[in-house]
Amino acid sequence: MSVTIDDELWSAVGDPVRRRMLDLLLTGGGTATTLSEQLPVTRQAVSKHLGVLGRVGLVHVTPSGRERLYEVDEAQLARAVAQLSSVGATWDARLRRIKQIAEAIQRSQEG
Repeated sequence: MSVTIDDELWSAVGDPVRRRMLDLLLTGGGTATTLSEQLPVTRQAVSKHLGVLGRVGLVHVTPSGRERLYEVDEAQLARAVAQLSSVGATWDARLRRIKQIAEAIQRSQEG
């Protein structure tokens, strides 16, 4: 199964603050204010991080009075997980091949 890797998506989740934000949002959504209360960054920084996550489709926003409620887009998160699994499988295959080559070299040197 071939999965196209979305570099922008992985750049967005490469930041530890954004990963923590996703963790917090998975528990039921939140606003920039509620997220900033749980993170070591300002509300303005949270808003910028939410903008990055929104541009790659990992969060969507719903107006809620004066605030904006952010929630994780589960379909996009599933796509990200599929990409990660694909990358992991590719590297597992590469590592198995390297191991086979190393074992063949070792056998040839012993014999």
